[in-house]
Amino acid sequence: MASSTVSRVRRESRTPDVNPVRRVRRQLPMSPWLFAAPGLLIIGAFILYPFVSTLVNAFTDRRTLIPGEFVGLANFRELLHDDMFWIGLRNSSLYVLGVVPALVILPLLLALLVQKNIPGITFFRSAFYTPVVASIVVVGLIWVWLLDERGLINSLLEAVGVDRIGFLSDQWLLLLSAMAVTVWKGLGYYMIIYLAALANVPRELHEAAAVDGAGAIRRFVTVTVPAVRSTMALVGALSSVAAFKVFSEVYLMAGPSGGPAGEDTTLVMLVQRTGTGLTGRVGYASAISVVVFVVTVALMLLVLRADRRGDT
Repeated sequence: MASSTVSRVRRESRTPDVNPVRRVRRQLPMSPWLFAAPGLLIIGAFILYPFVSTLVNAFTDRRTLIPGEFVGLANFRELLHDDMFWIGLRNSSLYVLGVVPALVILPLLLALLVQKNIPGITFFRSAFYTPVVASIVVVGLIWVWLLDERGLINSLLEAVGVDRIGFLSDQWLLLLSAMAVTVWKGLGYYMIIYLAALANVPRELHEAAAVDGAGAIRRFVTVTVPAVRSTMALVGALSSVAAFKVFSEVYLMAGPSGGPAGEDTTLVMLVQRTGTGLTGRVGYASAISVVVFVVTVALMLLVLRADRRGDT
């Protein structure tokens, strides 16, 4: 009798401990999704939905206040005969060719200069990184003030007897000036990426190369560049996408019209100009956006594929 009572008490004492564990186990599979739900909602609302909406609108004749109807590939066929589209594609492509090599090489050289721990080097690292955190609007206005027809640079040139240069009135000089702003603002950002990569390069490799009689340039080519090649590919991919989608620099320096006769218009500027306003052609602007997306993805794949070939 006593033993049955004891066994019953033990069963009753164990019973409350089993059920909560089972309940917790049933709830565990859903817990990660609950934690991820806020982030997924933000991604869905501000990334996935606009992407799908743009893709759908590219095949319609939608305007700002008119829903529009399905027109198939009509918007893309119109692109082929639109002179402004080809001007924008030309300028965006030239921007990639002019900016990407500079943003791949110059930040690496800059990182090598500020890599060593010497007195005062923190100041220079901060100074080089300052343009990155500065607002692009402020940066653009400063450069417009410097390069304007009556700006600081032209005033200095005139003071030494040199004719004023139309940095913001000449088609090609304006595009080159915008490229210079992009490179100047991006140097510090990519310098930080390179500094992280250079910190992982074994010092023994440089010491061994130095023992073999390799100079600074030869060590850079044979040791540093191969060690940070993957980082260079990453910088090339990031800067290619950013350069092809350039908007703020050219818009601030060339104005909404895109420079003289609109000759400095980029594709993203064309999207903004075409798809905004009460009569904006949202469908046509969406088609241009799809082209921008396809080209940027192609640029990233080309850079990454080139990096993989270099590893083999």
